[in-house]
Amino acid sequence: MIFETHAHYDDEKFDEDRAELLSSMQENGIGRIINVSANLESLENTRKLMEAYPFIYGAFGLHPDEVGDLNEDVMARMRELCRMEKAVAVGEIGFDYYWDKENHEKQEYWFRRQIALAREEKLPMIIHSREAAADTLRVMKEEKSEEIGGVIHCFSYSVEMAEEYLKMGFYLGIGGVVTFKNAKKIKEVVQMAPMERILLETDSPYLAPVPYRGKRNSSLYLPYVVQEIAELKGISEEEVIETTEKNAVRLFRAEE
Repeated sequence: MIFETHAHYDDEKFDEDRAELLSSMQENGIGRIINVSANLESLENTRKLMEAYPFIYGAFGLHPDEVGDLNEDVMARMRELCRMEKAVAVGEIGFDYYWDKENHEKQEYWFRRQIALAREEKLPMIIHSREAAADTLRVMKEEKSEEIGGVIHCFSYSVEMAEEYLKMGFYLGIGGVVTFKNAKKIKEVVQMAPMERILLETDSPYLAPVPYRGKRNSSLYLPYVVQEIAELKGISEEEVIETTEKNAVRLFRAEE
């Protein structure tokens, strides 16, 4: 079964058909899903989804664009959520210089604080890094992130940068972008990276694969990502599904 390691089913784009969509996952080959919180509201909404669906796990953290809402009370609440039975990661956390909603110093301060939370709670991290390659790597090395582990979500950098993260023991999150014709860099990264370090993800409702590019994404479209990875690696789709599922279970310690 496909293990979906990054989705946002609490997003308003799913308000009209969330229950129907989620109840169709398992019959369509999606075995487990990690719902990843990003903003203040999504912390509690992720908890609710995790409690409502046996196959949904939770990741708790604030996206770099949302760190203006972080304070000691929120950190304390995140710590409580991280201690829940089906909490499997701290995330998504990191840097975002594309939207640049929060100043870089504030992003860095709260990134470091959330890395510390992951270390203290012995949970892997889900790292968001957009147009911030150098700063992300610098902070992660300074914080000795290789001792914690995790995944670089929606990996979008060069082969050389991927090699740096692989050396640190991190996984690479691969989603719909790999199916885009112009996604040369990420295709090269997938060809280079060992299968044992690749995770499947969608970032639903965003980044739908071809042929649904531009539409609302969901985990049901992951077979298109599987197909592309299989072609790039010259292996079967079954092997992609089986290996990435094992990888996700290993990293997130998410048992049946």
